[in-house]
Amino acid sequence: MTRTLTQLELLTELEPVAEQNLNRHLSIAKNWHPHDYVPWDQGRNFAEMGGIDWEPAQSQLSELAKAAMVTNLLTEDNLPSYHRLIAESFSQDGAWGTWVGRWTAEENRHGTVMRDYLVVTRGVDPVALEHARLVCMTAGVQHPTGVDDNGFLPGVAYVTFQELATRVSHRNTGRVCNDAVADRMLQRISADENLHMVFYRNLCGAAIDLAPDQALLAISAIIRNFQMPGAGMPNWRRNSVLMAKHGIYDLRQHLEEVITPVLRKWNIFERNDFGARGEQAREELGLFLEQLGKDVLKFEEQRDRALAREAHKRERQEA
Repeated sequence: MTRTLTQLELLTELEPVAEQNLNRHLSIAKNWHPHDYVPWDQGRNFAEMGGIDWEPAQSQLSELAKAAMVTNLLTEDNLPSYHRLIAESFSQDGAWGTWVGRWTAEENRHGTVMRDYLVVTRGVDPVALEHARLVCMTAGVQHPTGVDDNGFLPGVAYVTFQELATRVSHRNTGRVCNDAVADRMLQRISADENLHMVFYRNLCGAAIDLAPDQALLAISAIIRNFQMPGAGMPNWRRNSVLMAKHGIYDLRQHLEEVITPVLRKWNIFERNDFGARGEQAREELGLFLEQLGKDVLKFEEQRDRALAREAHKRERQEA
């Protein structure tokens, strides 16, 4: 039986991989400035400064775009909690500490630019947005894995899938905003998320090579219990259902654009280095993914029926 490595042993063995990927990231990451992505000429004062406060008619965003933008922004807002979780799972020394700081600094731009865009363009109610921010950040997030272990392996597995999921959500939100400025901004954010995903994916891949069974147990647990870190925010259920219903982030995208390509990159179902525990975890994961594929079809059938009913209702109202 393969010995289970401690957190310290994992960090020590994988530090050269972390340093290599940190250097890779720094060599290709593009520095950008949030102020360059905000249409400041659309801005005007609110009542406190002699202007007028927000009214719904001022927004040019659809209800879908509003829901997606607010959900994505509030997800980014919990950065202090994410920093804490990653810092606890990693080390503060060497490449680990440098990466945690760099990742936090890059992620901080996302919330800054999205909030500036929404306030300047009056895309959503800024008072409601600030209230939701206070609620989310006060609650924070616990280890969002659905598993008890908050150590290195579950943590790095979770952020691999979560960064890719966030990339998909931002990218598709940009497409429904019907605004070239918002689309450009969210594409820029998505590019950051993709680079972050690659760092974590490579690190987790090295962990699988180092401790195959131990790593796969963590990966399987994360996939089977996965939820986005925004779960629990105000209007989370309503907004996430609306986003899934209109293809911003749905079950098929979660399976085909997030889980499947990452598992393929790691060769999870082609490897021959798993022991008994790993083989059992792989079998359980395969069964879960098979059921998830069935759930995708069920969800899409229900969604298509709901959209058809709504279209029929609109036609009757317009007749």
